[in-house]
Amino acid sequence: MRLIIGLGNPGEVYRNTRHNIGFLTVDRLASRLGISVKKRQCFSLTGDAHVDGNKLILAKPQTFMNLSGRAALALTEYYKVPPEEFLVVCDDMDLPFGRLRLRARGGSGGHRGLNSIIGLLGSSGFPRLRVGIGRGPEVVSYVLGHFGSDEESLVNEVLDAAADAVLMARSEGLERAMNRYNALTIG
Repeated sequence: MRLIIGLGNPGEVYRNTRHNIGFLTVDRLASRLGISVKKRQCFSLTGDAHVDGNKLILAKPQTFMNLSGRAALALTEYYKVPPEEFLVVCDDMDLPFGRLRLRARGGSGGHRGLNSIIGLLGSSGFPRLRVGIGRGPEVVSYVLGHFGSDEESLVNEVLDAAADAVLMARSEGLERAMNRYNALTIG
């Protein structure tokens, strides 16, 4: 994998919300790799690192969640990355908080960010890591809300596991990472 795209919404008001778990995962990866994700290009903030002698691009689309496909398309065209060589990290309300689900391909599951990417790329054949945020009584206020006090103590552990899953998928292959992290539940 040469490109990791973390989904979220730009702006301070959304910074630490459940819907921005993709951004938070990219930030955790950037911190581990000692880089910043601040370069403006392809409707995104990007940063790149060399890992095991290969370039890895981290991206946070600035198009807002529901238009993530615009940034994903621009990034994949600019870097000439085919679908199987990038990975999208996003939130998933259908998974309990702290549960990870890594897949090689698949539908959007109703996630509008994934829907946008699939629609503009014309393919659902890209790996994705869904990070469980659980489901609240009112969808919009829940996903755009900040983590609850019971979740806050575990967010760092979830982000570490998500970053580990991404790096393992990149270095050891998607299948090994799936076998290890799809059974993991934090909390």
